[in-house]
Amino acid sequence: MTSAIHLNPGTVPQIEAFLQPQAWIDLNPSLSVCDAARMNDPVMFGIDDASEKSLMRLLVREGYFHIPQLPWNLPLAEMAQTIIRLTEVGLVPPFCFMYDEFWLMYARLHKMLGRLLGEGYAMLPDFWAWYVNPRKENRGWTPHRDKNHRALYPDGRPKSLTVWLPLTDATPLNGCIYMIPAYLDPTYNTPQDKEWKFAAQDVRALPANAGGLLMWNSGVVHWGGHSSPLSPGPRISIAFEFQRGDEPPMNTPLIPPLSMLTVEQRLRMICKQVLQYTHMYPLSAELKALAEGVMKRPVA
Repeated sequence: MTSAIHLNPGTVPQIEAFLQPQAWIDLNPSLSVCDAARMNDPVMFGIDDASEKSLMRLLVREGYFHIPQLPWNLPLAEMAQTIIRLTEVGLVPPFCFMYDEFWLMYARLHKMLGRLLGEGYAMLPDFWAWYVNPRKENRGWTPHRDKNHRALYPDGRPKSLTVWLPLTDATPLNGCIYMIPAYLDPTYNTPQDKEWKFAAQDVRALPANAGGLLMWNSGVVHWGGHSSPLSPGPRISIAFEFQRGDEPPMNTPLIPPLSMLTVEQRLRMICKQVLQYTHMYPLSAELKALAEGVMKRPVA
């Protein structure tokens, strides 16, 4: 069966096709779309008091922490292939969030996020996915801070966090994350944080295995590397941002923890990402038309 999910150059996207769960399943049959039984999977990773204190110390001093491996019990290889398949039909990687499995990765972290950001935390409408192809010498996003010093308390504790999850091994050859540790960044958590005065020697490469986790606060400078044809495989990854519930929204609409978004809500949220990150990721005319068309539709 040929899926209706595709963008052909020079054609007008048919939005209704993108609202059909079966069309997404036809494209990637190994994954599910708005399957209530799948989304009610109770597996979550918890942390104790000592771990919470240790991770928070790392977030304050280093600006990030790395957990090398977690038992996701999810088909990571199939999820990575789904992202490749989406690019083959003219879409961009964040359309992977039409599938339940990508939301389940976030749901697995619910208890951990509640510990680090407070029980009332929320997901920000700021997320993305990457397919960095060494055969095309792709590169990750350019150096940036996800937010700025306003996303940090004076003592360095975070008001918001980014969760970055590699679905394939991320290495210096395929564009792993690079970061300036917080304590080595002279303008970090200051009103001058748009001025970058860190030393080149302080850049830290953060290779990560598939199934690991990187979490950083929204004030650290980071970027994705330039891939090389010497790499045996691509860097495929996803990221979400979250904020404390007792702080004003840093973007809207905030998404309550463990929400099961409908197909239309997922599509709208993805199209919002596509349009708000054009400074990082160029769009085809067809993709821009699709995203703008979806966002102009009346909210159900």
